[in-house]
Amino acid sequence: MDMKDNEGEIAVRMARQAVEAEVKGEKGGRVSAPESFQEKRGVFVTISSHPEHLLRGCIGFPEPIYSLASAILRAAQHACHDPRFEDLQPGELDTNVIEVTILTPPEEIRVADRRDIPGTIVIGRDGLIAELGPYRGLLLPQVPVEWEWDAEEFLGQTCMKAGMTPDMWLDKRTRLYRFGGEIFAEESPRGPVTRKDITHGACR
Repeated sequence: MDMKDNEGEIAVRMARQAVEAEVKGEKGGRVSAPESFQEKRGVFVTISSHPEHLLRGCIGFPEPIYSLASAILRAAQHACHDPRFEDLQPGELDTNVIEVTILTPPEEIRVADRRDIPGTIVIGRDGLIAELGPYRGLLLPQVPVEWEWDAEEFLGQTCMKAGMTPDMWLDKRTRLYRFGGEIFAEESPRGPVTRKDITHGACR
């Protein structure tokens, strides 16, 4: 995927503008973006408190159903109304940071023996999706790094996110998918944007 650093900065600035407009009840206006932002991509936008790094909202689209530009704007707007939390308020805009994770298309994990699945997962590289009938859960690549999970715990937590028991990744009926992500985030509210490398330590 290889997003350029300046493209990552544009993505975060777009998300910030959309968040602020949504919270203030304003129109977002037009945002200039590279031609590459017309390509369909999966995206998640995360809003966290600063400097505590407490989650305030995280919404996105795992499948590449929208152009990157549209996915960022939609995810940013919805992240302000994450159903797990109260709606984001104008007074919080100065104390929250925005993070954008741009995803690769999910690919199904296929193995002959389900017990071999943990060995196929790379912590810090892979995000996971667990799916069984109406149950579906997703965890981004940075989550197991932040919580210091190994691959087996990551699988269990993804199943729990889907509303299943943590051992359901061993069930052949459960479909598991992996995906990659490039992460760009504000260092401080409205501050510099940097690329996060989560392969060598916690994403904080």
